[in-house]
Amino acid sequence: MGRPNRDLQAAADETVTPPAVLAANQTLVRVIRPEGSNLFVCALPSQKTLVLELAQRFRNTIWVKRGGFALAERYEDGATDTRAQGEMINIVRAEKEWRKMPYWPKEFAKAAYNQDDSEEESTVGKMPPSDSEDD
Repeated sequence: MGRPNRDLQAAADETVTPPAVLAANQTLVRVIRPEGSNLFVCALPSQKTLVLELAQRFRNTIWVKRGGFALAERYEDGATDTRAQGEMINIVRAEKEWRKMPYWPKEFAKAAYNQDDSEEESTVGKMPPSDSEDD
């Protein structure tokens, strides 16, 4: 038997609205890659990486994509026996609303994670070079 729609809708609605303030052990992180078993490698604004566990209410409900953002709550040192160093307690879906909040890190500026200096110009949607061009 599947989950009731009200649970799915409640989880989705929760991700749209950002909290007014963050607790001392909470921070925004960028998702780098999945590790399996609801674990994700995430980057802090300082570029330090850590392994985070997805909160139970979001499992099989909300998709977490690479390059996306999440609100993380770090575990206290020695508080758990798991590999995870914290938990993703909220997933950023309405990024525009979250970016307006005063706690959004400057390091996560839109241009900072979308552009890479080593990439060449994209050829998507362009015609291939013709053989008749004179060099």
